[in-house]
Amino acid sequence: MGNEAREYDASHIKVLEWPEAVRMRPGMYIGSTGERGVHQLLFEVADRAVHEVLSGRAGSVGVTFLADGGVRVTDDGPGVAFTAAGNTEGPGLEALLTESSFGGRPDDRHAVAMTLSGLGPAVANALSSRLTAEVRREGVRWVQEYVRGVAVAPPTVAGPATGSGTTLTFQPDVTVFGEAQCSFAVLAEYFRELAFLNRGLDISLTDERPPGGPQVARFRFLGGVRDFVLSLPARAGTPVHTDVIGFEREDPRMAGTMEVALRWCGSSEERIRGFANSGATPYGGTHEVGLREGVAAALDAYARGRRMLSAEGPDLDADRITEGLTAVVSVKLDRPEFVGATRRELGNAPVRGCVGEAVREHLGAWLEENPEQATAVVDRILRAEALD
Repeated sequence: MGNEAREYDASHIKVLEWPEAVRMRPGMYIGSTGERGVHQLLFEVADRAVHEVLSGRAGSVGVTFLADGGVRVTDDGPGVAFTAAGNTEGPGLEALLTESSFGGRPDDRHAVAMTLSGLGPAVANALSSRLTAEVRREGVRWVQEYVRGVAVAPPTVAGPATGSGTTLTFQPDVTVFGEAQCSFAVLAEYFRELAFLNRGLDISLTDERPPGGPQVARFRFLGGVRDFVLSLPARAGTPVHTDVIGFEREDPRMAGTMEVALRWCGSSEERIRGFANSGATPYGGTHEVGLREGVAAALDAYARGRRMLSAEGPDLDADRITEGLTAVVSVKLDRPEFVGATRRELGNAPVRGCVGEAVREHLGAWLEENPEQATAVVDRILRAEALD
């Protein structure tokens, strides 16, 4: 800087108002300005609609990819009020779409954490060239338009409403995202998993962009993670046993619930999928460690009780036990803790023991009640060990 002193005072500070703060640094709020960022816009909008279904206020969510590149998210709930309606309904729609103080709910076992920044529809509004909000409430249909996060006019009455609900239609801003668009295949897989993990969630995807006509998928699974496991064995080989072993349990020691399903298949590949508050944990964590330990303890105890292993012999090989295992473990916690900021590895210490204990008990009971299938599982492990 030499001899020239540079002064820096409050006059150099620029305070960005909404929505400029989001538009100047979109990556801070949605992580990307490519396809992943466009997907995140959808998640920010869909988070509220999904929560309406899970809380019992709505029956279904519909997502449509429009031919012009826009995205429409609709639900059949009571319709968001335009002004704050007390603690039972949260902020009014205008606040939800324009104020950074509103957005995602705090973590708890009943919430699906789809938002990245916690701002919800407001961040999607700020990063869209146009957003149209339609509310069908108390027999009246209201409409309001926004351009790059700013309301064009106050809400207007557009006639009587048929049914109730909220529809948000947004056009990702090409000056932010370029030509990036939503991938039907990627998002169909995401919402399919979400429906497995939240029994009864009814969500449909419609893609109006293909020249050959719309592509439609609907996801609703009453069997929860049991259905999830049933959907996986096509790539995991022939099942070793017919039953899918599954259970649910609430455990106050970990301040949450767990849902587990598993089955051994003929493939040598281990396929264990872990989720925390409906979010995938590809780096594992305490719920997956507990699952493995519970499986090992149950199988070892069964093998020794049936004299398939001698009392003095070593335990079953831990790696062989999960060979061919297809399993899903989903925990929903009031206070989830993650290793790092990416939420990809669960860290809650009590979860390990709680899941391990529950798996040991439920799998142990299944083994005792189904001796033929149990023997097939243990024999497979012992044969694999003998070949080493």
